[in-house]
Parts: sequence; C-alpha cells; structure tokens
Amino acid sequence: SWLEWLTCRTPFLGPGKELMTSVFDLHVHTVKGSSDSSLSPEDLVREALSLGLDGVCLTEHSGWRDLQEFKAFAARQELVVVHALEVDTVYGHVLAFGVDAYGSGFSNVRELRRAAHRVGGYLVTAHAFRNIFNPPPYNRSLVFRDADAYPKTPKEALVHPLFHLVDDVEVFNGANTERENGFALEVARSLRERGTGGSDAHSTEGIGSCVTVFDGDVRSEADLLEALRAGAYRPVDGFPQREVATPDESSLAIPSPVAHSPAGRRRARHV
Repeated sequence: SWLEWLTCRTPFLGPGKELMTSVFDLHVHTVKGSSDSSLSPEDLVREALSLGLDGVCLTEHSGWRDLQEFKAFAARQELVVVHALEVDTVYGHVLAFGVDAYGSGFSNVRELRRAAHRVGGYLVTAHAFRNIFNPPPYNRSLVFRDADAYPKTPKEALVHPLFHLVDDVEVFNGANTERENGFALEVARSLRERGTGGSDAHSTEGIGSCVTVFDGDVRSEADLLEALRAGAYRPVDGFPQREVATPDESSLAIPSPVAHSPAGRRRARHV
C-alpha cells in the first residue's frame, strides 16, 4: 500500500530523537494569478493558519501579476508563502518552483526544464493522470492526447517523455480521484521518486486535503528548493498531525490519511 511505501521511506533518527518537519500545501490557486480561482490570498492564509500548515505555494496559472506586491504580502504573513507557477505545456500542466515568471517557449517542457534548472528550480508534473479512467469526449487527459491510447499500467505511462523531463510527480492531488492518485503513486514508485502532495484548491474548500511534509524547518523559498532538490520530503493524503518518535516507538509515526483528513471537505475538480 502507499502507506507502507511511505513508512519505509520515512527517516528515523533513533530513540529519543525528534525530527522537525514542515507541512506545506504545494498546489494552491488564488485570484491574484488564476482566473478560475475564487480564493483571495488573505482567505488562503487564514485557512492555512487555522489548519496548522507551515506554508503554502501559490502555483498560479499566470503567476502573481506584481512580484513586488507578492513579496510584500508574503513578508507580512505568519506562515511561509512561496510563489510558483502551474505552466500549461504540450505535455500537460507542470508545477514550476523557483521560476518567477513565464518565459519564451515554456509550453515546451524541455525549454521549461532548461530555464528551471538554470535558476535552481524544481519541476513537478501536476495531476498527470486526471481523466485517464473517464471516457471521452467529456473528459480528456491533458498529458495523453490520444484517447484510444490512455495508459493502463504504470509501465505504459512511463513511455511518455514527460516523466523523464520533470523532477517528480504529484501523487496526491486534492481534486483527483483516489484511483487517479493511486496510479500516480505507482508511476512515482516505478521512477523511484518521492512524489508530492497538494490540494489544487481554488477556494477555501480543500486547502490542506493533500500536503507535502518536509524534513526540517522550511522557512523560505530557498529552504523549500533545497529540501526539494535533496529529496527531503514525502507526500501525505490528508492533513497530518505532527507525530515524532519517542523512546518507546520503533519508527516515526505516519498519520492515517483517513483519520486526519479535513472533516467534511469535498474535492472540486479543475482542468
């Protein structure tokens, strides 16, 4: 199961040693840079703080229009607010961390990869398997354009060049179905990648429904990028409670994705 996979990849420092973690929602949209969002940055921060999140990433479709305004806003908050992009490419949507604004040719993932890596950025394919289990014409995959050739196994999916151009795969997306997320997790396993989690929230509904837990104290975009590049993170489906190892425990506790999911939250689907 995915929980067993996470457990075996979770660091344990030994009896009596605590591991500080930072919980981030890596995939959120606001009215400042996503026309399909009704979520204000202020409401996002308020909800994130009430949930106990340590940080959020604003993966706007078009980017925050005024970066100086963003920096001023982020500096006033009690949690870490990171600017990122969700880039629409010929291979579907890609989350670009460390990239401030759109550049020429970003619809080509190879060019986006070159630009991101020049600045120490990190790329994660977003909701790559959304709609692959739903028949067209009403639901289509943005990654697999031929509806007659949707992948049926992770091995078939890995033929697509996208997964060899990004740094990781979003395995828990709050607007995806469990089956879609499960398939993404199997692909990440095949690639031996960590996988990330994010709510893909466009309103206060669902914030924190999927998160990424980082090892250590992540207090800035630089910290976040360093942790991503180091692979010092793991995805969690459902906001976790902080639990650390004690002298009586044999391993670091992993929260139940059911027990700690925000109660009563529904997941709205977005293209």
